[in-house]
Amino acid sequence: MVGYAGCNALRVAPTIGLLGDVMLGRGVAAHLAEVAPEDVWSPELRRLCLSCDLVICNLECCVSERGSPTDRIPGKPFFFRAPPVAVESLRAIGTAAVGLANNHALDYEERALLDSLELLGEAGIATAGAGAGAEAARRGVIVEGDGTRVGLLAVSDHPHQYAAYADDSGIAHADLARGLPGWLTSELKRLRAECGLVIAFPHWGPNMNPRTARWQRNAAAEMLAAGATLVAGHSAHIFHGVGWVGDSPVLFDLGDALDDYAVDPRLRNDLGVLALWRPGNSVTPIELVGLKLDYCRTDLAYGKEAEWIAARLADACGSLGSSVERIAEQRFRVSPA
Repeated sequence: MVGYAGCNALRVAPTIGLLGDVMLGRGVAAHLAEVAPEDVWSPELRRLCLSCDLVICNLECCVSERGSPTDRIPGKPFFFRAPPVAVESLRAIGTAAVGLANNHALDYEERALLDSLELLGEAGIATAGAGAGAEAARRGVIVEGDGTRVGLLAVSDHPHQYAAYADDSGIAHADLARGLPGWLTSELKRLRAECGLVIAFPHWGPNMNPRTARWQRNAAAEMLAAGATLVAGHSAHIFHGVGWVGDSPVLFDLGDALDDYAVDPRLRNDLGVLALWRPGNSVTPIELVGLKLDYCRTDLAYGKEAEWIAARLADACGSLGSSVERIAEQRFRVSPA
């Protein structure tokens, strides 16, 4: 078993940990009634996350004890709602901010979404990508790590039925395949004027799709041109490769980080990555740490799972013009080729 060095071992800039979909509802919610909230993460993974200056993830559920399953989307098969104690699971890994722009934020309608915003705020976790009205949902949030102001803008390209409107609570929605709307580019420019770093955090593309689409590459380039300094996507449940636009990295899909989902034995949606972003560090600007998702609990990847991740990254990053260097069992340094 190969150990890991803490994020702070060679600090020349803040280290920002980025996780994809964190789902704390359904089976995970039931599990939280039986274990301590921090136990959905292994001790090793908790220590690694807590050594970062900031951790940001996509929260793939609402957090509430109220509301009823929505009927906005006929035939919708899955509804995810976490209990209030789930915020302690987020705090256990040092979560500073979450994106809420996704296809589960309104699963239990507006009341549950508003509860989510309140409970997360009370726990000191900033939110982006959803709110009471379109203006609030579309507005990015600013957090601080190691003295650096970091802007976060979350947006989802689905479902349009969850979009926030003037006075209706919902998510920041945009059809990203058709280009960036004016509000999104304006908000990225505002954040860039106020922050040293800006993260665009799109929930985009279909589930279980292992390849990055051309429209995603185009949209990422537009986000960077508008003011983002990094793009980190999610939605596919499968991690994609890392690309670059100039000196700016694009993590097209981070995959899953915690859930109770059925596992596809070929696509391996039970394997994900924690991205460690060190802006300004020319040696290791992006490091990926392999994760193994068991039912309702996530650990670092070891053995054959780490080997699978290594092979997947070599293929996925290579197709995007990036090189991958394995620096420990489940740790990989990604650089422009």
